[in-house]
Amino acid sequence: MVGCQNINKDDKTINDVKFGNQDIIIDNLGVELNLNQFNDFKELLSRVEDITCNDSIPKITLDVENEIRTVYFSNPCWENFLCILIKERNVIEIENDSINKSDRDFFGLDSLNFALKRDIDNNGKNPRLARTPEKLMINISVDGKKWKEKLVRNLELLTSTYTNITGNTNLTIVLVNPIKVPPPPPPLDYKYIQDIFPNN
Repeated sequence: MVGCQNINKDDKTINDVKFGNQDIIIDNLGVELNLNQFNDFKELLSRVEDITCNDSIPKITLDVENEIRTVYFSNPCWENFLCILIKERNVIEIENDSINKSDRDFFGLDSLNFALKRDIDNNGKNPRLARTPEKLMINISVDGKKWKEKLVRNLELLTSTYTNITGNTNLTIVLVNPIKVPPPPPPLDYKYIQDIFPNN
């Protein structure tokens, strides 16, 4: 008996890859977030809170080339905690198009490889960088009219870059509210100062 079938050389295998803190990933507890169901990022965060407070794990599925990436988020249920102590040195923040480390170092998204690698490779040497790769936490926030596109882009870039550096998918990703930075103070009125202190 002989069986025949057409083989298309262009067919490629699609990989299913799970990103997130491997300690929390349990497939049957994952709840898919469909970004089209939310009007803004704030609504998405509210749904994430509902999911985590019901003992489930929020996740987003990304279709990237020949790979299905499922990103599990490590958001806590804030109803259960008065506060959670997270050392600033272990956190990298990605907000819209920029990267922030401890409110001191600011980078564009094109520097994500550098920003991640220096924390991952630190191993406790620099007290301002992550103590160990396992303790590293990535906080992601977006806003504006194109928040969905920004979130998907940032997650795709983060997962690709992290895998290229470490060779694994075990990372802690948390969705957080965008931090509104207050505007800088107005410039000093030097004439007013000279009127008050004429000899200076």
